[in-house]
Amino acid sequence: MAEAVFQNMVNQAGLADQISSDSAGTGGWHAGEPAHRGTLSVLKRNNVPYDGRARQYSGTDLDDFDYVLAMDTENLSHLKRRTEGRAEVKLFLDYARQAGTVQRGEVPDPYYDGSFDQTYDLVIKGGKALLDYLREKHSL
Repeated sequence: MAEAVFQNMVNQAGLADQISSDSAGTGGWHAGEPAHRGTLSVLKRNNVPYDGRARQYSGTDLDDFDYVLAMDTENLSHLKRRTEGRAEVKLFLDYARQAGTVQRGEVPDPYYDGSFDQTYDLVIKGGKALLDYLREKHSL
């Protein structure tokens, strides 16, 4: 969901030639599958296009990307144990917390509790704060 929402924001800002996003799970349980139907439903209701497929995080991601963001502290810890790389590794909501738009640090996984709308709201706030951060830091 975060990939779709953030990439949509990037596209609408006219920055698709400068910013790209991708998502991956720390486990390979759903590799190759489309997003959960609840995610696809909330994206469709909000006119956010997405046709991606799940993939598993690769150790090279920390060298291939500038930022590798985790949705929760468990996955953040997993990422930090995996390998070294050039990417900035943080929680996705760190940027929104710094901007004062959210208080919490983690995005809940709606796969387990069905909170797709709550997750969407957090992803919107996190994506906006991340885009603002990237614009300022990289003069975009």
